[in-house]
Amino acid sequence: MRAVMIESFGGPEGLTVTVVPDPVPAAGEVVIATEAIGVGGLDALIRGGELAGYGFAPGHIPGSEVAGTVVAAGAGVDTGWVGRRVWAFTGEGGGYVEYAVVQANTLIPLAAELSGADAVTLGTSGMVAHFALRHAHFAPGESVLVRGAAGGIGVMAVQLAVRAGAAAVAVTTSSAARGDHLRELGATHVLDRAGAGASDAPAGYDVIVDIVAGPDVPSFFDRLEPNGRMVVVGAMGGLPPADFGARMLATFKKSLSFATFSADTTAPSQRRAATIELFGAAARGELKSVVHERLSLDHAVLAHRKMAAGEVFGRIVLTPS
Repeated sequence: MRAVMIESFGGPEGLTVTVVPDPVPAAGEVVIATEAIGVGGLDALIRGGELAGYGFAPGHIPGSEVAGTVVAAGAGVDTGWVGRRVWAFTGEGGGYVEYAVVQANTLIPLAAELSGADAVTLGTSGMVAHFALRHAHFAPGESVLVRGAAGGIGVMAVQLAVRAGAAAVAVTTSSAARGDHLRELGATHVLDRAGAGASDAPAGYDVIVDIVAGPDVPSFFDRLEPNGRMVVVGAMGGLPPADFGARMLATFKKSLSFATFSADTTAPSQRRAATIELFGAAARGELKSVVHERLSLDHAVLAHRKMAAGEVFGRIVLTPS
């Protein structure tokens, strides 16, 4: 089968299309003929080599979520899965393939109303956004700022905050056009990357969901209300300064909180339940998937170039052909 592999760390050109043996499911596994493959920020970080210290090496196949049809089941797996359309979590890699092998306990059946592209756009991004808001102890009536809202997690964080009753949902983004799209999803105020640009925006926020991180993290502590909480769920802008906590301590009397969130700290059963609920909401038309573009596996390099250039609103979806 065809697969996209990281031949060398660095830019998108380090990805290459290759041929690998068709997978055979082990006990507890299934094989999925993919119809849609999610392309996410984690894939770009792994490809760039930023996570090499965590054991990633050239030869790694990126991709953490797929949708498609189960074509084979390993020992101990209910054969009733074979022939069903599903979404599945592939972990930290293994998704950029024509046939993905996954643990059967990650499978979620897809309703007819939900396309594979919808599923891989909503799946992991929506689940992370859901738990990020929970991690921030968000409550209805509070104000939320989503920093870096044009990506998959940000798009979902905006919608989920609106759906949960936020009093205001501000976003930072890089262009007026993206801001207009985010308003269509429920954002009430559109700010530039520095958090400025809307005179009627709240002066402070109860919750900041940050997908960017990077050198500007300290300045966003000034945007928090007393007892405000910032949760970082990504680092597409790099790491914050080593002394970033000094800015927060300088406002000690505001009782601010800073946290990171990784879905690895939630139980698989909780992640699965949240994703099932999100898919149900999308099937009912209560949440919207935002697919920037569909590209074939052969154009994975182009997909990563578009991400690196900041051209993507929502998510790019790869297809096997």
